[in-house]
Amino acid sequence: MRAQILAAVVPFALLLSMHAQEAPRVSDQARRVHDSAFVFDGHLHMINRQLHLGGNIGDRLPDGQVDLPRMKEGGLDAFMMTLYVMEQYYPARYETKQTLRLVNMAIDQLEQNRHLVELARDADDIDRINASGRMAAVLDLEGSFDLEGDLDVLRALYRLGLRVVQLPAHNWSNEYADSCCAPARWHGLTEHGRAVVREMNRLGIVINVSHASDETIAQALEVSTDPIVATHHGLRSLNDIPRTMPDDLLRKLAAKGGVIGFHIGNAFHNRAQFDWLTRHAGKPFWDTTEVAADRARLSMAEIDKRLIPQFPMVEARAPEELLMSVDQWVGVVDRAIQLVGEDHVALGSDFDGGPTPPRGMRDVRDIAMITDAMLRRGYSEARIRKFLGGNLLRVFRQVTNRQR
Repeated sequence: MRAQILAAVVPFALLLSMHAQEAPRVSDQARRVHDSAFVFDGHLHMINRQLHLGGNIGDRLPDGQVDLPRMKEGGLDAFMMTLYVMEQYYPARYETKQTLRLVNMAIDQLEQNRHLVELARDADDIDRINASGRMAAVLDLEGSFDLEGDLDVLRALYRLGLRVVQLPAHNWSNEYADSCCAPARWHGLTEHGRAVVREMNRLGIVINVSHASDETIAQALEVSTDPIVATHHGLRSLNDIPRTMPDDLLRKLAAKGGVIGFHIGNAFHNRAQFDWLTRHAGKPFWDTTEVAADRARLSMAEIDKRLIPQFPMVEARAPEELLMSVDQWVGVVDRAIQLVGEDHVALGSDFDGGPTPPRGMRDVRDIAMITDAMLRRGYSEARIRKFLGGNLLRVFRQVTNRQR
């Protein structure tokens, strides 16, 4: 989510206690529905940790929120494997080199764990991989592949298997699309930004507008001929911050056939925890002014070294009484369903991007708690299946499975 401003790392003893926390109880009905559903998480951070700390995505880790064994326990069938090009690489213009490093390592790690997971380039691949009993990984880029939006770089990354790309440069300004969380430069998209959208449509790359400004989202929806996703988001009507979506834009996103993925963290939906976190850190979680002010031309090795202490990405832990319950979190999804219907909501957890999940939820293992809460709210199994993966798969299939 925002490694550069995560609060101080949680003490190791607390991390161990979090890991050892007793598994939450889930009803037999919820377990049956969850285990039989297609579960597709639209935003799971992987590879950045391995790049900086070493290790393998197939290892069960004692901390953090994501690894393949825990994902399997959580019932995941597919996931957008988020590769995060952090802002620290931007001032020296290392963003494209960092993208290539992450993609290369992702492909290597997937190959090393091919008994559990395989890279999917389209929805037919997901179907085939799931039929073999394995998880499907979709390469997803968060941050900038090139601050100027070079279309040849985009085409090369497509050939390597990248299928989801964030339009803005995370919480940073790029040369063609405004971010939610940096001063506006273009009031949305430049003409080249529109060309980037059209090229993503042509190639069959899913456009992700999480971290985009309202104007950027609105203009991308006007230009794109494909549905658009906001992979990890919240509702501004519930927490008025730049990283959440106003109702009018959500309606436009849905009218285009798109999907909003709901972030598992409290900060997007729970004002009390957001305010506590902001006070604790001294600034909101998206603030990158310190990075922008640091114009020293560091080597990539020096930047890498600086970032090591930020992994695993864990927020400072707010008091338990400030955290929302899983039922309250599902209430956020319910608000969106009331606005745009059940065909436009999805899971986009952002696990290992720093979120503090609802009370009682440890990590990716516990996604079935959402299924249980949805059943308590009276959701039909069909609605739950749409949220857990059906809606996101529909958009992914539409964008990637067509003759070009």
